[in-house]
Amino acid sequence: MKNLARKSLVAIGLMMSLSTLANDGTSIIKEKENKVTNMRFENVAQGSTLTIKDENGLVLYNEAIKQTGDYSKGFDLTSLPNGDYFFELNSELKIVVIPFKVNLSEVVFDKESEDSIYKPVVRTKDNMVYVSRTVIEQTPLSYKIYYANNYDLVHSIDFEELEEVKKAYDFSTAKKGNYVFVFESKGRKFTKNVKI
Repeated sequence: MKNLARKSLVAIGLMMSLSTLANDGTSIIKEKENKVTNMRFENVAQGSTLTIKDENGLVLYNEAIKQTGDYSKGFDLTSLPNGDYFFELNSELKIVVIPFKVNLSEVVFDKESEDSIYKPVVRTKDNMVYVSRTVIEQTPLSYKIYYANNYDLVHSIDFEELEEVKKAYDFSTAKKGNYVFVFESKGRKFTKNVKI
């Protein structure tokens, strides 16, 4: 019985000393304070992708948006090496480009250089294919149409800056199969597959 009482007193004394150490305000382990950048986009369509790229175009992060609506996510960008980077939100109709710089663990967004690149729209109805681009996008655009089975060039066209893009193509006498529209604007390429 004396032995049990003695062990109990030792245990109580040990707990009190640990409690005193825990409450003295000093901490042996310090947690790194994360600097989280919250990215928020409104009305994002399901199937859009969010990427983080470096200045050479290397993809560092890629996420497919799983549901339509508002999107918000936190990123710790401070661990990236010094350099220039950008977020890209790529949807069916446009690409939103948000550049930022990392320097000594500080992240600075370049609001002046944010850009939206509007993609051409391709619609099909019966054997007709319609290509258009919003007037908002006022940069040169070129595109080529290929027959996908052997990648033969079917048609090629260039549009100048400020030129409206509205074209209709009648594929009723064309070979049946898949066609690939390859668009190029602002140094970007977009593709759209069409089945005739």
